[in-house]
This record gives sequence, C-alpha cells and structure tokens, in this order.
Amino acid sequence: MTEPDTEPLAGRTMIMSGGSRGIGLEIAKRAAADGANITLIAKTDQPHPKLPGTIHTAAAELAAAGGQVLPFVGDVRIDESVAEAVRRTVERFGGIDLVVNNASAIDLSPTDLLPMKKYDLMQDINCRGSFLLSKLSIPHLRESAKAGRNPHILTLSPPLNLDPKWAGMALGYTIAKYGMSLTTLGLAEELKGDGIGVNSLWPRTTIATAAVRNLLGGEEMVATSRTPDIYADAAYLVLTSPAAKTSGNFFIDDEVLAAHGSIDLDKYRATPGAGELTTDLFL
Repeated sequence: MTEPDTEPLAGRTMIMSGGSRGIGLEIAKRAAADGANITLIAKTDQPHPKLPGTIHTAAAELAAAGGQVLPFVGDVRIDESVAEAVRRTVERFGGIDLVVNNASAIDLSPTDLLPMKKYDLMQDINCRGSFLLSKLSIPHLRESAKAGRNPHILTLSPPLNLDPKWAGMALGYTIAKYGMSLTTLGLAEELKGDGIGVNSLWPRTTIATAAVRNLLGGEEMVATSRTPDIYADAAYLVLTSPAAKTSGNFFIDDEVLAAHGSIDLDKYRATPGAGELTTDLFL
C-alpha cells in the first residue's frame, strides 16, 4: 500500500451494512470527512434500549462530518432489501466505489447451548449478508474500476486461522465469521482481473464498543481495549490503497498503521494505563 492522496475518497460512493454505531460508524465518518457519499443499510430505525444510536443519528453525524448520506432502513438478510439499497445508491450517487461489510451478529455460546435461531442469525447477517451485498455490487464496482475510481470491497472479518481452539471455543460464531473471510478469499481470486481490491480487516485487540461492553467482557474488557478510531484509520488506509495491487489480504489494524509509519498507538487506548490490552479472537 502507498500513502493516500489528499482527500482521496472525495466524491466516492460507499455502501455499508450496519453502521448506525460503533466501528462501522467510525469507518463511515472517516470517509465522510473526505467528502464521500455513503449509504448505510441498517435496521435500527428506533432507539435501542441498550445500544446508542440509530440510522438517523448516524446519518446526521456523517453529514456533519462532510459526507452526503443515504440512510436506508433495511435488512441485510433480505435479498430484495439489499437489492433496493444498491439500486437507490446508484440512482442517488451514480455508482458504487466502496463496499464495506460491517454488519455482524455475535454469540459465543458453545454448540450445545447455542439456539439454532441464533446460529441462523449469525449465518444470515455475517456470512450470507456479506456475500449478498458484495455480489449485488460487483457490476457497479467493475464500472468503477473502468472509470479509474479505485474500487474496494472491505469485510470486517478475521484471518482464516485453522487452529482448532477457535472453532472449539465458539463453533457457530467461528463458522459465520470465517464465512465472511472465505468471501474475501474467493472474491479476491474471482475479481483479480477486474481491478477491484477485496480484503478483510480485523483488530489486534478488542475494540471499545457497546457490543464488547454488553455482550463480551463488560467495563473491564472495555478498559483494556482500543477505540474504534484505530479500526477506522486502518480501514481508510486500505480503502485508499491501489485496488489492483491490494487484494486478497487479511489485514490486522495495527500492522496496517505500522506499514504507514504509525507505531505509537497509545492514543487509541480506551483507558490509558489500564494494563495489558486484550487480544481479539482468532489471533
């Protein structure tokens, strides 16, 4: 990857699954600051009792940051919903240059305790949703490549680590996340002649989000996490790298930053001096 130009995402169009809060919103805000067009496909139309933000508050933040926003209340699990989001994005902004597969569900229950409804939810959002949004965007990404607009698909999923401990730790979730990563592996190969960059990005440490606070480790884990900014800054560097030369990678956020000369990562600590950072799953 090479250093990006000034505001390289100005006028580019990003479509993102999820993004009403957390990591996705920070990635979108980084693009909005360049003057990007952004479609958010999210279900959170009304405030959630435990989670901050809706698609409407997110859209307001992106507009304030400098982006043009199309908030699309939809469900990445439903074919027609995603197809309509893609259609309206192209109608509004003239094309699609960047696809970010951010939406994800998590349940770390062991196999005998995991309800099949939860298994299906993770498969449908994580794996199938990433496949679907990418698939429906491919014709527009090909047009973007022909126009020299540096198209990318970025999926927030881990390296394909076949150490049995990860599958044995939470099999349902591992299958769903590795399905996202297989989508990266396969599409990078399938589209390598098209000039479309297809990559995954995963954080070295846990990230201080509402999901970590509510579903994983509470305030203690949040304190030993990094902020979503590190994920957003790394994603920006991937999305602004030369697509034709940057594909098929499973990037780790701090490695991306280090490759660009950022080695002092203390500014990303959620709680300075809180002790050793918590390494994320699958690493």
